[in-house]
Amino acid sequence: MAQITDDGAFRAALDGLPIADQRAVGAKFVESVLPLNDDGRVRRVVEAAASGAADTLDDAFHNARRASIDSHARCGSEGDWRAQAAYFVARAATAIVTPEGHGKTGNLAWEAAAASRMARTCSLIDDEADPGEREALRQYRILNDYLER
Repeated sequence: MAQITDDGAFRAALDGLPIADQRAVGAKFVESVLPLNDDGRVRRVVEAAASGAADTLDDAFHNARRASIDSHARCGSEGDWRAQAAYFVARAATAIVTPEGHGKTGNLAWEAAAASRMARTCSLIDDEADPGEREALRQYRILNDYLER
């Protein structure tokens, strides 16, 4: 399989995945930014999505939505970039447990990837640190590894 090195190939590969695989690889994207959110509900949502247990997805979705709303409320109007990063992590987690057919783009993994990138961007604005690699490149590597399994 050809290595994914750009967003066009990345999105095309994600579009070709069944919903269970979208959730699984999306969970890996969220795990990559999970340290930016300290809400235990978000971690449990990622674990539920990664396990693929259909019976826990509905509860996970509702918990993710609550965590997303709570973290959004903490962002405030002051430009708290750490709070913004936590909010986008919660949004990414929400994406991977969204009921099939209810996502904005039709691809849960892509939505998780985009929100994860926003989380990383917010954290960089706050820290003004160079992470050594862009989140998109990290995601390409995660998807390449996942597809090669």
